[in-house]
Amino acid sequence: MYTNQKLTQNLKVIGGFAALVSLLLWSDLALAGGGDLKTITEGLTAQIKSLSGLLIIVSYISGIGFCLAGIVQFKAHKDNPQQVPLSKPIVYLGVGAGLLFLPSIMTSAGSTVFGSSGTVSAGKGKAGDLE
Repeated sequence: MYTNQKLTQNLKVIGGFAALVSLLLWSDLALAGGGDLKTITEGLTAQIKSLSGLLIIVSYISGIGFCLAGIVQFKAHKDNPQQVPLSKPIVYLGVGAGLLFLPSIMTSAGSTVFGSSGTVSAGKGKAGDLE
C-alpha cells in the first residue's frame, strides 16, 4: 500500500512531468503573442513535422546500434555459450531490423490508411447535409 508521503511524492513527480511537457509543447505559442486558432494549429503542425523527422533519425540510429549490439552478442555467445544465450543476439538483430525499416513501413502504412497524398481535407458541406 502507498503511504500518504509516498503518494504525495508520486503526485509531485507526475505534476512536475506534466508541467515540463506543457512548457515544452506550448511555450513558443504562448510567447508568440497568440493569434487565432489557424495560427496556433499551423505552429503545432510545423512542430509535429519536425518531431517526426527527429523520430526517423532516432529510429535509424537505434536500429544500427541494436544491429551492432547483436553482432557483438553473437561474438560473446561464440566465446562463452553458457553465459550468453543465443536468443539474445537474435532479439537484438530483430529489434535493430525493425527499427531500421520502421520509417519506410510507417510511410507505406500512412499512405495506405490516409491516401497517397497524405493530406486531410475538410468537408465543405453544411452540418444539416449529413442527415
